[in-house]
Amino acid sequence: MKKLIIALLVCPLLLACGTKVKRMEIEQTKDVSGSWNDTDSREVAKTMIDECLNGNWYAKALKEKGGNEPVVIVGTVKNDSMEHINTNTFIEELQRALINSGKVEFVASKNERGELREERLDQDEYSSEATRKAFGKEVGADYMLSGVLSDIKDQEGSKSVVFYQVNLKLINIETNRILWNGQKQIKKYVNKKAFKL
Repeated sequence: MKKLIIALLVCPLLLACGTKVKRMEIEQTKDVSGSWNDTDSREVAKTMIDECLNGNWYAKALKEKGGNEPVVIVGTVKNDSMEHINTNTFIEELQRALINSGKVEFVASKNERGELREERLDQDEYSSEATRKAFGKEVGADYMLSGVLSDIKDQEGSKSVVFYQVNLKLINIETNRILWNGQKQIKKYVNKKAFKL
């Protein structure tokens, strides 16, 4: 009888602990842990790129290039936060926002350029002369966007406030002049309630 009572008490707990999955819309926001997430990455990238492309540097760059769009590359975005944040997804969001703006030309990253150069070497050996792509025709970037993502966490027991700050700089590659310096901050209050029976 004792075993039956224990089984009846434990069964609902085991059933309640099962994994449930519910599909969500990609754009839907759902903060579960309070940590940096896909929504933060997407919104910060869009806001900062909009701000960057509306900066004073842009009109000057167009004038200097005779009306042609400036050529931009995204460099490193360093993660100085206490969290493990995959900055590659954030960099991709920045690139997407820049490309989709239609206001700048965009060139491949350092890693992508290496792969493309290998492909041209391969074409030199195996492709016909009519279809072979020549070396020395790459477009050089005028400006590099790079930055840092950092955080501050204030915690007491199950409650915490997490503050994220993203700083980005647009730098003239030829002169090293910083032409734009942007900052975006996010603050989250997290209350992790203890599990109660």
